[in-house]
Amino acid sequence: MRIIVIDDEYNICSSLKDILEDEGYQVETCMESRKALEEVRRFQPAIILLDVRLDYFNGIDLLEQFKKEFPQIQVIMISGHSGIKEAVKAIQLGALDFLEKPLSLHKVRIAVQNAIKLAKMSNSYHRLKEQVDRKYEIIGNSMAINQIRKLIDRVAPTEAKVLIRGESGTGKELIAYGIHNQSSRANGTFVKFNSAAIPNELIESELFGYEKGAFTGANKSKPGKVEEADGGTLFFDEIGDMTLNAQAKILRLIQEGEFERLGDNKTRKIDIRILAATHQDLEKMAANGSFREDLYYRLNVLPITSPALRDRPEDIPLLLDHFAAQIAEEQGISQKTFQPQAKVKLSGQSFPGNVRQLRNLVERLYILTDGQEITVADLELVLLDQKDKDFWNETVDFKIKKRDFEKKYLTNQLRLHDNNLSQTARALNLQVSNLSRKLKDLELE
Repeated sequence: MRIIVIDDEYNICSSLKDILEDEGYQVETCMESRKALEEVRRFQPAIILLDVRLDYFNGIDLLEQFKKEFPQIQVIMISGHSGIKEAVKAIQLGALDFLEKPLSLHKVRIAVQNAIKLAKMSNSYHRLKEQVDRKYEIIGNSMAINQIRKLIDRVAPTEAKVLIRGESGTGKELIAYGIHNQSSRANGTFVKFNSAAIPNELIESELFGYEKGAFTGANKSKPGKVEEADGGTLFFDEIGDMTLNAQAKILRLIQEGEFERLGDNKTRKIDIRILAATHQDLEKMAANGSFREDLYYRLNVLPITSPALRDRPEDIPLLLDHFAAQIAEEQGISQKTFQPQAKVKLSGQSFPGNVRQLRNLVERLYILTDGQEITVADLELVLLDQKDKDFWNETVDFKIKKRDFEKKYLTNQLRLHDNNLSQTARALNLQVSNLSRKLKDLELE
């Protein structure tokens, strides 16, 4: 663990260096305040011991600089001439502790130990946040995606409600997280609530929590998603699937910022920002009474539409590389690459399931291909399987589907019999002349 001591007194620097090195820390000192920032940048310590009164800069001013540039570094202030006012200001600016001279060896050790614990926690938090940020990263350089980024930049600093619309699999959750992550609530919790994934009878208990004895099986009190999101952002995914009763309570939550747990009469205040998403036509639902009109207008303050993948095919090569790296990291295996021709082929494919379907395809390719490079031949095998699924699930005129089936079936049978007409007819128990006529009718060579 690296520690730097910044003090203009030689004896203080020397004694603290000896003490802390005896404890097993890597320690450097700096006696010139004008070089302090440069030394911290070079040494990259986890902890700074910083004197308030220095030769040139004030230690409080340096603290402010350190916390702006290195928020993860823990700073312990030391002083022999400061009052309560400076101590309070130092803590407000982010100092972990404030030690008075003459320094107590015992207090220094305890302060450093506490700083180390906090530094480890802070590092773990930043690593986890980086992982989450990567998971929710919006990938693409298309005009549609750049427009989404501009909307996020504009919307995020506000407290306005946002309704994110778009087809399933387009990344509505990524947009919601982007808004949260660039808002003043970024250090708060981002909580997702998907009512489509929860049985209707459990929606309210999961959302608002419950008290012990509120219903059969409620053996202890439990907070809901609303309380988890206090100080942060609550994201309602697929809000069109919410029950009308739950919708009424969400409306109250938006209007008054309060709610009650199930089985409790106590009204609780909450401070959250609400974002919502849907793939459904909420206007039509409001018109037929399956969605509250007043809630719709409350949510639809700032509408954002998440673009379908077919509207930004130029982003597919970037998404392929992104998913390839992501899946390799998740599975702990070496990353595979896509042959340029394979990227071109996939860029021309239809993905009705949008980005989610594309990611599933990449994961399937990782499992089914042997080499480190995914080729067009690899794609043919996987896409053929997908085309089969699409073929049977498509609803069209029966005569058209029957003709498509005959073409597909006979083409495969010919391929299996090396395009030998006689062998194919024999295997299918057909006269060669009848098979030839059928192939002609189907416009098959």
